[in-house]
Amino acid sequence: MKGELLSANHAAALAATLAARANRFGRGFCSGVYPITPSTECMEFLCNQVIEKGKVVRVESEHSAMGVCIGASAAGARSFTATASNGLAYMAENCVAAASLRLPIVLTVANRTMGPPWNIWADHGDALMLRDLGLIQFYCADNQEVFDTVLAAFRLAEDPRVLMPVMVCMEGFILSHTVAQTDVPSQEQVDAFLPPTRVPQQLGSTPHSLGQMELPRQTEAHRKQHHEAMRAAGAVLDEVRAEFGRHFDRELPGAVVPYRMGDAETVIVSLGTMGLTAERVVDSLRERGQQVGALRVRLFRPFPVADLRRQLAGKKRIAVLDRDLSVGLGGILWSELRGVADPGALVQNYLTGLGGGDVCPEHLERIVDDVCSRSEAGDPVFLEEL
Repeated sequence: MKGELLSANHAAALAATLAARANRFGRGFCSGVYPITPSTECMEFLCNQVIEKGKVVRVESEHSAMGVCIGASAAGARSFTATASNGLAYMAENCVAAASLRLPIVLTVANRTMGPPWNIWADHGDALMLRDLGLIQFYCADNQEVFDTVLAAFRLAEDPRVLMPVMVCMEGFILSHTVAQTDVPSQEQVDAFLPPTRVPQQLGSTPHSLGQMELPRQTEAHRKQHHEAMRAAGAVLDEVRAEFGRHFDRELPGAVVPYRMGDAETVIVSLGTMGLTAERVVDSLRERGQQVGALRVRLFRPFPVADLRRQLAGKKRIAVLDRDLSVGLGGILWSELRGVADPGALVQNYLTGLGGGDVCPEHLERIVDDVCSRSEAGDPVFLEEL
């Protein structure tokens, strides 16, 4: 294991490179790539790597980038790509195809605001627009977590009980372009952690088709199988985490990351880097005698209902931070989480950091003050309203 100074973009690409080389005794590796800010550096880094049994294909669009990955994975290869924002929207049709065909492709998303008007800064709305289409979704808080999650994503995606694409999200610029010390394992360690890719439905010598026309009852059966596999992915993740710790001697965070939750009466719930800011705020408020905790949601699909219920049991006030907006409803994390909180708990939504705006400790302190002053939840609150 050696430490390297890496941006999250480069960390994701290096993890994909090590995973690609680990499949040299299998069907190899293939990636379709197309640049879009702020994920471009990930693809540039990958294009410069030497992969003994693999190819990085430069294409004319994000739609084609995922198309290359679909073809590679359907042929039994390990596959990876990256994108962001409107590039992900353009890729969406093929993301649906990859998920419905149950192909274990890993996709990193440098979360960026959807346009127009054009904005290149962080917003979770791009990835969350695909939340219901059958891709597993992780949200990372630092560069090490990006690297580790990409490696683990291949193991999870390729598990025969799962077999579906995995999306690993990192906030644009906040992580994608920020350099941090990152522990990188040896190729031998990665080889031991990642067995050769096996795609049971791969195209090959026996003639068959993928994506053919089907009747309604067949579609219903396939959707049920996909749903059951998605629900099983949480348990498989626990096994992957155990294997990750055994091979790399460090812990891979789970579906949710609790912080000082034991006696907390008020909880800050978030995705991504806001979770680390929330932990700082919790420490500061604890010094002033306030019983506050933080809960970071890392795995958004499958939604970790059991973990959330266990962590939020008995909590009186829950402030849910959303760096996204479902227009006309509110934050997406809040809209799903409020159904798993205890009956009677005050679950208030705060729309923070939209379009890449700063989320500072003083902002979260104002949010805690607001939620503690309430007797009942109200409409979602934009940060500027506090």
